[in-house]
Order: sequence, then structure tokens, then C-alpha cells
Amino acid sequence: MSERVRFFQTGSFAVGNRLLPLDARTVQSDPSRSNSLTSGHRACRGCGEALGARYVLDAAMRATGGRLVTVNATGCLEVFSTPYPETSWRVPWLHSLFGNAPAVASGVATALKARGRTDIRVLGQGGDGGTVDIGFGCLSGMFERGDDVLFVCYDNQGYMNTGVQRSGATPPAARTSTTQAVGPEPGNVFGQGKSAPLIAMAHEIPYVATATIADLHDLESKVERAMGFHGARYLHVLVPCPLGWGGDAAQTVRIARLAVESGLFPVFEAERGEVTAVSPIRHRVPVEEYLRPQARFRHLFEPERRADVIDRLQAGADRNIERFGLLRAEERFGPPLGEGS
Repeated sequence: MSERVRFFQTGSFAVGNRLLPLDARTVQSDPSRSNSLTSGHRACRGCGEALGARYVLDAAMRATGGRLVTVNATGCLEVFSTPYPETSWRVPWLHSLFGNAPAVASGVATALKARGRTDIRVLGQGGDGGTVDIGFGCLSGMFERGDDVLFVCYDNQGYMNTGVQRSGATPPAARTSTTQAVGPEPGNVFGQGKSAPLIAMAHEIPYVATATIADLHDLESKVERAMGFHGARYLHVLVPCPLGWGGDAAQTVRIARLAVESGLFPVFEAERGEVTAVSPIRHRVPVEEYLRPQARFRHLFEPERRADVIDRLQAGADRNIERFGLLRAEERFGPPLGEGS
């Protein structure tokens, strides 16, 4: 006779799969998952992008019943997963140029529509360089035309594959190879860059969301929800890069969580340009707790603490918290899923 054992986690807001009924567990816990990005790739140890891509594609494959075509921009994800003549992808996968992945994905969607294959869905993906910068015009065109594509940006906040250069998603004060920690305002300057999720919202497309690899249930549910819409959709996923950020490879998920809990990376959903749901900050931390584990911000603490720069970053986080109501999300949108009645 055997007895089922229940395991309980302490000191965390996470809900382990072992505490949930089978139908509420993550795709990653399912032994029959598609395993879209399989072993053998050459990503760095602790790579957030490898985690994000596997989570997103496996969830999308389940949501579409395996009827999915993927278009991938040039970048880290393409380079480490497809060293010729090998590949780690187990889905229909196309490699495009650095800047035209949204346009290629739109072409695939149009071709499928012309052939009457409305059962096959299209997912485009790329890093922040290929999405926020080089491919931004194609992405905006995809949004404007309303092409039936979900485009996913894996945001590691820099051009990591080519030497850790600054991108339009690099945060202020971060050191990169092109924004050195020198001068009175070291690192990336304040006031530059852009928010791709907010620009996507301005297009008033059916669905826009942000997520991180630190909340697997949230990320998978947003992929599934996005696949429930037709037309142009956008998902922006924060994927810390141990190499470019100078973080411990074992702390990738923790750093992603701190980005959310500090308010520097707001997690939300929007439909037709209006915010519809926000993930509340349940354990708020100062931005300093997020900055310290990363070598790209070391100059803010050594040889002396740059309180002026840290305060400016804290002000930005405070603005996000106020703008999205991150501390009042339960009051604005109701209790989290599974709570209340």
C-alpha cells in the first residue's frame, strides 16, 4: 500500500507543480510536451533566452495542437540553436535576417491563408536587437496590417551575440561594450531607448503582454491566451543574460524576479491599447537589490556608491509602479487567479 506525499514550499510566493492538480500544472511538467528546443544547443550556462524560448514554444505547441510554424531572427537564439548542419529545434522553423523576421512571419501567415490553412498558426521570435532596433520597422508594419502572427521578443537588453553592445532596450546606467562606465554619467545614458510593449499598445492590436522566465505559469498562460486571438499580437519576455549582465549563472531566474519585484520591469496584459491585467508586486524590493548582483552595474557601488544614479533608477521604478498600479493591482483588477470567489 502506498500513500501520496504532499510537498510544501516555504519562503517563496511560487506554487510548485507538486501542489497543483494535474490539469493546472505547467507544460514543462508534462512528460509528453513537444520539447521544441531540445538538448544539444550551445547556449551559455544559465541562459535566460534558452529557457524563455523553450517555455514559449512548448506552450504555443500545446495551444495549437502542434500546428505551428516559427520564424526566427538572427541573434543569440538562432546562433546557439542551429550551428550548421545541426539544429536543436523540433518544430517547423525558419531563419530570417536580423531585421526582417516580422515581415517573413507575415509572409508565412499570408501564404497559409491563401492556401486555406487556417488551422496552422505562426509565431515570430527574436532578441531585443532584432525586435526593438533593427527589425522595428517590419514589426510596426506587421502591427499596422494586423497580420495573424504572435511575435515574441526575448529581451536580454543588449546585442549579446556580437559583443554585448547597447540596444534600444538597454537600461540606463548599464555598462556595455559601447556604453562604458566612465565619466560623470557612467554607463548607458538616461532618456534613450524605447518601450516596445507600450509602442505595440499604441497600435491598438488585439493583445500585448509582458512576462519573465521567473513566473512560468504566468508566461505559459499568456502564450496560450495570445494564441486565442487572431491578428497581430506581441509578447515581450525578460530573459537575463549571465554573460552580458555579469550575473551568476545560477541566479538567472532570481534576477528576473528581482526586476519585477523592484518595479523596473512591469508585468501586464493589454487588449486593443488598454491595460486589462497587472501582476502585482507581492514583495517589493529597492532597485539596489536588483542592481548589486550584476557586474554591469558594479560601477554604481565601486569604488564608491553612486547614490545620485541609483536614486534616478529608483525613481523610474517608482514611476512604473504608479503608472501600472503594481501595488494596487488586486484592488483594480480583482484577486489573482484561484483566489477569492
